[in-house]
Amino acid sequence: MTRAFLPGILAMAAIVVASNILVQFLILDGLLTWGAFTYPLAFLVTDVMNRVYGAEAARRVVFAGFVTGVICSLIGSQIVLQGDGYTYAAVPLRIAVASGSAFLIAQLTDVAVFNRFRGGRWWRAPLVSTLIGSALDTALFFTIAFSASITLFGPDADTAVNWAWEAVPFMNKGAPMPLWVTLAFADWLVKLSLALIALVPFRVIVQRLAPARATA
Repeated sequence: MTRAFLPGILAMAAIVVASNILVQFLILDGLLTWGAFTYPLAFLVTDVMNRVYGAEAARRVVFAGFVTGVICSLIGSQIVLQGDGYTYAAVPLRIAVASGSAFLIAQLTDVAVFNRFRGGRWWRAPLVSTLIGSALDTALFFTIAFSASITLFGPDADTAVNWAWEAVPFMNKGAPMPLWVTLAFADWLVKLSLALIALVPFRVIVQRLAPARATA
């Protein structure tokens, strides 16, 4: 059965690696990164594994993705980039901790919520679990990574992310708020959209895998 999980593990690892690379590329004047469009696919992989192979298989895939993310963060923390007269780590400490924590908690929550709604209509479990998991992921990541109210990482770690504390109009139009709040909201909107779109590949993949598993 472990071999059956391998495609899910590889898919999750590929998504995590791709997202860690693509997050470096900004779009829409820095409002989003290309990684915002690949990372939500992790919820699709988790939900497919959960539907076809069960919660334990989904959790194994999640832990594989978590380990992959930790490795990416360790590598990124050793890469030094050049700014305007200064240098900085590609993956600062706060972002590394936020990324790993948000991923693990949100994905495991997704697995639990999916199980809660497993017996309903086919779309209910993946949609509800992804919406809740995505919202939790966004809230945890951006708060831990950028909120000025969290000071446990120390002044050096805060300095690496204090650019996100700048007060700017919310979504470029509303009342002034810390930049990271706008970034979080934009990220969540992408996750929300992809949660709906992902129902199509979820349905197709599950219909292909479920009969194959039944005859295996």
